[in-house]
Amino acid sequence: MTPTEIKQIIRKNERDIAFIIGNGINRYPNNPNALSWDDLLIQLWDKVSLQTLTRRPNGISLTEFYDILELEKVQDIYLQKEVADLMRHWEPLDHHQLITNKIKSINAPLLTTNFEETFVKTVEGTLLRTEQEGFTDFYPWSTYHGTEQLVLPTDGFGIWYINGMINYHRSIRLGLSHYMGSVQRARGLLYKGQGDEIFSDRNLYNWKGVKTWLQIVFNKSLFIFGLGLEENETFFRWLLIERMKYFKKYVKLKHKGWYINKRNNNEIDLGKRFFLERVGFEVIDVDDYKDIYENIWVDL
Repeated sequence: MTPTEIKQIIRKNERDIAFIIGNGINRYPNNPNALSWDDLLIQLWDKVSLQTLTRRPNGISLTEFYDILELEKVQDIYLQKEVADLMRHWEPLDHHQLITNKIKSINAPLLTTNFEETFVKTVEGTLLRTEQEGFTDFYPWSTYHGTEQLVLPTDGFGIWYINGMINYHRSIRLGLSHYMGSVQRARGLLYKGQGDEIFSDRNLYNWKGVKTWLQIVFNKSLFIFGLGLEENETFFRWLLIERMKYFKKYVKLKHKGWYINKRNNNEIDLGKRFFLERVGFEVIDVDDYKDIYENIWVDL
């Protein structure tokens, strides 16, 4: 699909759209200051272990490797704080500015799986909350960066952090046990009691997660890019499954989904495509990363 065709999707759905952005935006275009998750974990390994590793071994996922890091520690180091400190001084590039400003101009929510503050630095937003009661720095899911106070997360532009934020280093989700904790937290909001009935009824404004970024996931059409969404993304993949369960139960409340994919012939991508299509996403292939991080947004 061409950038012009993708622009038309955004324009046509701009009143019912939210954007989910992963670490790909930080690595484009071959940004030497950005870390891949593998690079980050190897840096942490060097801090905690007496054994030398130059790369993550095959056969262990990123999330599992982080939990092994916690077991490997030979001194009292807070790894989540180390991660926050590594990213605290990251600065936005021109395409961060372009993309964030365009999303803000259509007053749409921006969710990110990243921890750092490159997006908010482009708009000079402040730290805000949709609710004060019950705040926990482990799961600051009603906390966002923005330029206006929102009543609900779906009301307009705000920058929301799916996997934690450097403001609250204990919120940063890196390990498999962290992801399982997020699933447990989200499930407690999505389900009442121990039953299998998602929410209590079809009222999306009458459930425990209405003031959190989960409200966006279930009540907006989602435009995803820069996010690998590999098998180790346990938490967010689970959320997309739960989202589709809800839409199958209440068909009239279904929202759309698009996943922007750099075209290649990797066999792993076939499995990802299969997953995404089954949870209600149209996979849109583009030829170049420049289409994803520049061409879609220019003159949008």
